[in-house]
Amino acid sequence: MNGTLTESMGTAYTGAGLSHKYEYLIQNAEKTIFIKSPPTFALSHVLNELAAMYVKRGYDVDRFRSPLHIEKTDGIYVKGPELFYLTASHPISLEPTQLGERHRVVSFYDVYDENKLRMNNSQIAEYMESAATYLEKALESLTEAKAIHDEWEAVNIRRMDWQAHEAKIQALASDLFGSLDLRKKALVTHRIIGSLSSKGAHDFIPSITKSLKRRILIKALPGTGKSTMMKALGDEAEKRGIDVLYGWCGLDAGSIDLVQFPELSVCLFDATEPHAYDVDREGDEILSLVDMCAPDEAAEIEIDDIRVRYKEMIGKAAAYMHSYARQTSLIDAGMDSALDQELFNSKVSVLTELLAP
Repeated sequence: MNGTLTESMGTAYTGAGLSHKYEYLIQNAEKTIFIKSPPTFALSHVLNELAAMYVKRGYDVDRFRSPLHIEKTDGIYVKGPELFYLTASHPISLEPTQLGERHRVVSFYDVYDENKLRMNNSQIAEYMESAATYLEKALESLTEAKAIHDEWEAVNIRRMDWQAHEAKIQALASDLFGSLDLRKKALVTHRIIGSLSSKGAHDFIPSITKSLKRRILIKALPGTGKSTMMKALGDEAEKRGIDVLYGWCGLDAGSIDLVQFPELSVCLFDATEPHAYDVDREGDEILSLVDMCAPDEAAEIEIDDIRVRYKEMIGKAAAYMHSYARQTSLIDAGMDSALDQELFNSKVSVLTELLAP
């Protein structure tokens, strides 16, 4: 029987810069293969083929996508053998710390035709310079957008009934966990559920939650405790030895947008913009916190102004991200055109030799 393939975002461009959760995966993996290379699209195809091979062998695989190009794969994690294949040079550089034991490096820096590289060098250098400028502007815009969103949250925090919010957390904990205590150490995992991409906001909530029997969709205003609620429930689950998956926000690197309890087949997630979802299958239910936020005409007028500024800044960030993605595509294409295919295929065989039986 085939395994399953679950998608999430490998990295995210946030108001605090580039974010990832790979350190947790590296910590949990029995073996991590650090794939080192210049910018390239070619390795995405290789990782996709590896993922397909493992799924056909009955393994469950997590696949990590690039926010710049959603169709591009940056890494795969194979459950069971606990193997992690990761492109560890771009967009982030990660280094092994346990070479000869749990970590291995496979380098693709030596699979290029030097003559073709020389021919492409000046053009690629121009693309890289342009890409760096667009990325800087995108991150600056995201930082400003995050600051504006913090203003929005502050307005709502002032008028929130936090006593009612705490009571709701306790009621949910009782509903979800009852007196359950598994008397073991909880397995805690982390994923980024989405990010601002070259085509706007994109998330993988449907993939991450597809196998669950119960999904609780939280509807609430900014700053009214969605992330706080999910963190509190996650903490309670961990104390009881219940496994927890945290799904992190793609704008605010410190905010949780999803918490999942795989052993209970249940999750809660933020179902408001930019990832708005409604009940669409059996087992879905809405949890609304909106009524806990007291009506305030002056606050609504203030929020109207904030909302406009936030939308404008996110639009600006998205435009810069689109331009950045276009330049990175040209860089990838320039590098890939200089590949020595025979050498590349030989190095790919090193990865396929690591396949679990």
